[in-house]
Amino acid sequence: MAISDLFDREFRKRNKDHFASIVRVAMSDGTISENEQKFLDRLAPRLNISDADYKKILKDYESHPINAPNSYDQRLERLYDLARMVWADKIRGKNEVKLLRRFCVALGFHAVNVKYITKKALELVKQDADLEDFVYGIKNMNQ
Repeated sequence: MAISDLFDREFRKRNKDHFASIVRVAMSDGTISENEQKFLDRLAPRLNISDADYKKILKDYESHPINAPNSYDQRLERLYDLARMVWADKIRGKNEVKLLRRFCVALGFHAVNVKYITKKALELVKQDADLEDFVYGIKNMNQ
């Protein structure tokens, strides 16, 4: 087996686990809303999730491990990706904020700060910030 095959397989597994974690967040209130379903439908191809894997993950998302980011910077990178996806999917208003807040909590941000982090993340994404500016903006939002 070539190293590239091993890397590709590990990358696909990580994407599946990441997608299952997002499904877990969507299911945290016991149901997937219409907006959340549309978001998942558009997210799956971006993460190279096949239709068969998509259906399997929706049915049994709890069988996938939660791969929480290990560092604060990794959490910010995932938040950046998720905020951009929410913004790109044109989920607006209360639904946009609610979904992103749930992602923030799932990423390990303290619940007390989630309101502020979500607001700042959406502001930065609306301003088309790149990853570096996004991370700087979140880290320095109280200054």
